Amino acid sequence: MASLTFTLIQTEIFWEDKTLNLRMLEEKINRIQQKTEVVILPEMFSTGFVTDPTKLAEDMDGVSVNWMRRMSAQKKVILTGSLIIKENGHFYNRLLWVLPNGQMGQYDKRHLFGYAKEDQYFTEGNKRLIASVKGWRINLLVCYDLRFPVWSRQANLLSEEQGLEYDVLIYVANWPQSRGHMWRTLLQARAIENQCYTIGVNRVGTDGNSIYYSGDSMVVDPLGEVLYQKTQDEDTYTFTLERNDLQLIRQKMPFWKDADQFVLLKD
Repeated sequence: MASLTFTLIQTEIFWEDKTLNLRMLEEKINRIQQKTEVVILPEMFSTGFVTDPTKLAEDMDGVSVNWMRRMSAQKKVILTGSLIIKENGHFYNRLLWVLPNGQMGQYDKRHLFGYAKEDQYFTEGNKRLIASVKGWRINLLVCYDLRFPVWSRQANLLSEEQGLEYDVLIYVANWPQSRGHMWRTLLQARAIENQCYTIGVNRVGTDGNSIYYSGDSMVVDPLGEVLYQKTQDEDTYTFTLERNDLQLIRQKMPFWKDADQFVLLKD
């Protein structure tokens, strides 16, 4: 059964400075020594969590998107993280899944953080992105989406051959330390209820609005056990997930077979 190796980057982010952030992240990626296949960056990795996107948005041929393409091709890894995109007169908090061959998947954040007025400037997405690599299916989501379990809920495909919809759930985030207990608890809950690995990649440091982030990036197994957690400090962490371990858990405890059937409808 195939294994899959990820590297997550928990880092400080220079406030509204794309040049410094891209340079800093390039240095961190270039310092990765282990062989890796997927590199995960935080939410809005090139700017910090900015709710007014008018000055910092770029199109799909912008500097940050092209940087992702270049780094993915150069390092021969899949690179993912979210950034501010303007398209057809709308702003999106868009997660990109960039392959070394230049192909890209995209996910527009569904749940916009009204508490910080994100919903006043950005347009919400209405379609999930479940990527596939080496037989693994990966559901890619952004920060505040973590609070809404229906959006991430596994679809029970009702056959042993098909099994579940995805194997790994990834959240990229700028999640403040003041609500860190919720972040940690919900990452474990999403892993348990969906019987999948769950990866949360957060930032550290203080942003331009004096909001402090303690990181707490985590890797959680399908039983809710924390395999990795880093608090306060920057960290570049590489780890390998084994598909056989996932299959054994699902076969030994096939709780997914008893799940309620449901359909997500567009607004």
